[in-house]
Amino acid sequence: MEIEIIFKIAAIGLIVAVLNQILQRSGRDEYTMITTIAGLILALMMILPYISTLFTYIKSVFDL
Repeated sequence: MEIEIIFKIAAIGLIVAVLNQILQRSGRDEYTMITTIAGLILALMMILPYISTLFTYIKSVFDL
């Protein structure tokens, strides 16, 4: 696995955490949940090709 993907996901986590703190301090609690969900979806979309490759590899190992 490429180490770059781990750094990208960590960067997304840091950005989301900072945005959540800023939004909470300014009293916009309803936007914090939206920001968190958007960060989660973005990270999952980045991981999706690796999950697909993993399932293909598992399928070939067990001859399914």
